[in-house]
Amino acid sequence: MRNARLIFSAIIALAVAGITGIASATPAPQRHPAYLRALSDLRDARAHLQRPNGGRLERQEQDAVAEIDAAIREIKAASIDDGKNIDDHAPIDPHMPWGGRLHTALDLLDRAHNDVDRAEEDPAARGLKHRALDHIDKAHHHVEEAIALVH
Repeated sequence: MRNARLIFSAIIALAVAGITGIASATPAPQRHPAYLRALSDLRDARAHLQRPNGGRLERQEQDAVAEIDAAIREIKAASIDDGKNIDDHAPIDPHMPWGGRLHTALDLLDRAHNDVDRAEEDPAARGLKHRALDHIDKAHHHVEEAIALVH
């Protein structure tokens, strides 16, 4: 009887170890997929604001890039980081007219705003959310200023 208990205990221990090993091998679900989408959209918007020929940006465009960078830093400060470099973005059509690039950047900023502006369950992250939204809104305003100069 004693041997049966030892064998049973060993089987249970192995089963628990196996289940634990399987559970730890499974990646944890993303806690904030909306923030991760916002990071991607912000990087894409930033890329649309870079001159295709490497030319100098106007003040409004420089200000928009600075605000986008600040929004990205705010999101990453909350340990919401996809590990991607700022230059990791969707390919940009180098032949797209500058006005089209600005409008695309504006659309991407709107998408990022909508993703960040979701309900935040973590009270500690609410300040981050509001700061990131403030930077996104300022970038949006600067891109609108740049569009007005192009048209």
